[in-house]
Amino acid sequence: MRFVIHNRAQLALHPLRDATAGLDRPLLLLHGLGERTPSAPPPWAEAWPGPIWGLDFTGHGASTIPTGGGYTAEMLMADADAALAELGPSTVLGRGLGAYVALLIAGGRPELVRGAILADGPGLAGGGVRPGTAYVPRLSRLGSGAEVKPSAPDPWALFELSRDVRPPDYASEYVRQAVQWSGLERPFVVAAVTRPEWLAAVVAEPGVVEGSIVEALRWFAGSGGEGRPASLPTPPR
Repeated sequence: MRFVIHNRAQLALHPLRDATAGLDRPLLLLHGLGERTPSAPPPWAEAWPGPIWGLDFTGHGASTIPTGGGYTAEMLMADADAALAELGPSTVLGRGLGAYVALLIAGGRPELVRGAILADGPGLAGGGVRPGTAYVPRLSRLGSGAEVKPSAPDPWALFELSRDVRPPDYASEYVRQAVQWSGLERPFVVAAVTRPEWLAAVVAEPGVVEGSIVEALRWFAGSGGEGRPASLPTPPR
């Protein structure tokens, strides 16, 4: 396991598998809300011929738990940016919350994300399209007043990220940035069945196709080489 730095947080970056067929470009896994990187590659990962890595977001897994919360999807996007700075050009697969972060990092770092796959998982919906009622829970103390020992997943992360606002037009802008600057005709594959409003808006954008995780991995593994522009075939629906 490696650790990369994002501000004051140490982020756990887990090597899950070396390249099996000569592809140097890594697949970076981004987990769902409250989850962590799996200890072994999932069964569908056999479709990816390159190395596989997994990132534990801040407040999750073996990564730093900050004091007092302050979590946003953009903060986790910066976690993913730190991982890409370590790994170089990569294909990204996110589930749940990780799918939304994959969308953001693909639009924010189009030269480094060589295809993003958005899959179902915890935290996919977020907190809807507009802010809700302000509320600050008492998560730092337990019953008698004894301090809770920090442990992952951080309760602040679960609370704040489940209320994270995700406007559809904001999500669409990241698709357009990836399409314009990545050099890929179709930089996104949506494998999720659940379609919150932000994801429905993403699917409606040019440059986004639908397919299974295995299909998407095969397409992205066969396109782009070391990040060179390439087109993806239109998948069956």
